Amino acid sequence: MDSRLRGRDGLFNLGVGSRVQDPGGELEGQRPSIFWLVALSLLLATPAIAHNGVAHTSAEEAIRHQAEEPNTPGFPSIKGGDFALTDHQGRARTSKDPDGRHQLVFFGYANCAAICSVALPRMAQATDLLEKKGIVVTPVLITVDRTRDTVEALAPAVAKIHPRLVGLTGSETALDVAYKAFQVDRKHVFDDPEHGPVYAHGSYIFLLAPDGSFRTLLPPILGPDRIAEVVAGYVARAGK
Repeated sequence: MDSRLRGRDGLFNLGVGSRVQDPGGELEGQRPSIFWLVALSLLLATPAIAHNGVAHTSAEEAIRHQAEEPNTPGFPSIKGGDFALTDHQGRARTSKDPDGRHQLVFFGYANCAAICSVALPRMAQATDLLEKKGIVVTPVLITVDRTRDTVEALAPAVAKIHPRLVGLTGSETALDVAYKAFQVDRKHVFDDPEHGPVYAHGSYIFLLAPDGSFRTLLPPILGPDRIAEVVAGYVARAGK
């Protein structure tokens, strides 16, 4: 464990994920006071390290847990999973990207005038920002309105959002597999005179690795710049 003390920024790094405030930042280059030595000894004597609501007996165990559960702390615990759907060109597609790219996945529908009108353009903008950095990702829309989002209807709809956006549809059973894997609730709310059936559905953007495994959640309140920044970090760590 790295127990070096540094004070110019007012923070002391006492180990993995642990910082202690030093308001004055005056102790750099000086012998630690009794207070800090006591604080450090208490930290080292702590029997368990908590991560994501789980107590661990060592820092190594906590790190392993983080690796096994890549969810952003505070977000729903998503495991993800494979699915077998049909894209807007009539081709079979699973959660694995055929081009070996990371994927940004959103559950919505083409006629959505609510959260989709925010999340999908932001996802498209983030896709373009990443491409400027040399990172090519695949944006994906999985429909929650299979009745209207047929293969024929999805093709022109996704093209308006982004030229590389992949629209996915399928049977009710096949789509349910995807909904359950990503804990997406879908409910018909009412029929709008102008837009037709309106659905309540998930609002998160999901980041998937090229092999289809779930990496993290991105709430649509994040701007395209921040979405691109987070995704770039995951891609860099994956070495892709």
